[in-house]
Amino acid sequence: MTEHSYTLGFIGIGLMGKPLTLRLLAAGFKVNVWNRSAEKLSAVIAAGANPCASVSTLVKASDIVILCLSDSQAVSDIVLSEIVTSGSTDKLLIDLSSIHPEITRQLAEQLLLSCGMRWVDAPVSGGTSGAEQGSLAIMAGGNIADIAIARQVLKPLYSRLTHMGGIGSGQTTKICNQMIVSCNVLVIAEMLALAEQAGVDASKIPEALAGGFADSKPLQIVGPEMAHRQFSPVKWRVKTLLKDLQMAVDLSAQHSSATPMSGLATQLMQLHASQGFSEQDPSTLIKLYTPN
Repeated sequence: MTEHSYTLGFIGIGLMGKPLTLRLLAAGFKVNVWNRSAEKLSAVIAAGANPCASVSTLVKASDIVILCLSDSQAVSDIVLSEIVTSGSTDKLLIDLSSIHPEITRQLAEQLLLSCGMRWVDAPVSGGTSGAEQGSLAIMAGGNIADIAIARQVLKPLYSRLTHMGGIGSGQTTKICNQMIVSCNVLVIAEMLALAEQAGVDASKIPEALAGGFADSKPLQIVGPEMAHRQFSPVKWRVKTLLKDLQMAVDLSAQHSSATPMSGLATQLMQLHASQGFSEQDPSTLIKLYTPN
C-alpha cells in the first residue's frame, strides 16, 4: 500500500484534531471522522471529510484509526467500548493523545488480544500553531514496522518524528516534554510579573531575550500574551498542562524518581485551575502573580 491509499479514521476533532484533519485532507488522504460533539465536524466535512455515525462504523471503514482525545479516560472509553469489538488484524491505531504510559500499554495489549489491531502511541508537541503549519514534534512508541507506517501517514503533520522505543515510550517522552513546558510557562509568568513590578516594560522581554540562553518557544508565544493580557483565542488549556503534570508526579512515584520542581508546578497549576482558569489559556498564569 502506498501512503495515500490508506483510508484514515480520525476521532477527536477539537483544538488539535481539527487542524490535523484538515492537513491530512489537504495532503490527499481519504479521512472518515467522528466526534462526540457532532457540531464540531462542520469545518472538516466542508473540506472533504466523511462523517461517521459511530466509532464502530468509522473503524470498520478505515485502515488506520487516529485518536486525538483529551485524556486517559477518554481514550479508554472509546477503545474499550467500541474499537475492541470493531477492529481487526489488518488495522492500526495511532494515538496522538497525551495519556498515561501504563494505560497505553494496557489498552494496546487488550486491543491486540481482542481483535489483533496494533497500536502506536504518538503524542505531539507544538500546539495549535504547529498543527496548522505541519511542524509538530512527535515522539512515538511501537514496533518498527508500525512506526514506519506512522511516519508515512503522519508526514503532513510533523517536522520531526522520533521512535522512542516500545509501546508507551512515546507517552513517557511526552510527559518529560510537558514537565519542561509547564515549569517554563510558570517561571515566565513569575518573571514577567517581577519585571513589571520593578518598572521594566515586560512586553520587551521576549525580544530582549531572543536568541539567548533564556529564550524558548513558550517565551516567544506566551510572553507577549501575558505582557499584553491577551488571553484569547484559547490555543491550549490550563487543564491540559495540569493533567500532564499529574501524570509526571504519578510516573515519578512509580519509579522512585525525585521531581520536586514538577511537583511544585503541579500545585501551582492546580491552584490556578481551581480559581476558574481550567478551561482557559496558560497565558492566564500571569494572574497568579499580579492583581490585574
